[in-house]
Amino acid sequence: MELQKMEDPAIDRLFEAILLLKTKDECYRFFEDICTIAEIKAMAQRLQVAEMLQAGYTYGDIAEKTGASTATISRVKRFLNYGADGYKIILERLKEKDKKNE
Repeated sequence: MELQKMEDPAIDRLFEAILLLKTKDECYRFFEDICTIAEIKAMAQRLQVAEMLQAGYTYGDIAEKTGASTATISRVKRFLNYGADGYKIILERLKEKDKKNE
């Protein structure tokens, strides 16, 4: 499984650190220090693409709204459908959070 290839003590430590962040401000501060702005924007774009794919948008609509290439959209779709279910977990939790905030 792909997940096993990624497992590593340094990555475990990174994820432990991320799980300790408590606020959006803390996330901004940590990710600004650890990632480039381009890396953060790329991750945000992939999440936005996944949300739009799940909502049934076309590739053209997604590309226009997010600026993502069709290759990126395709890759996100592949992981959304056949990946480790990471997108599915977080998209479901975001939906639940949005419902509570309505």
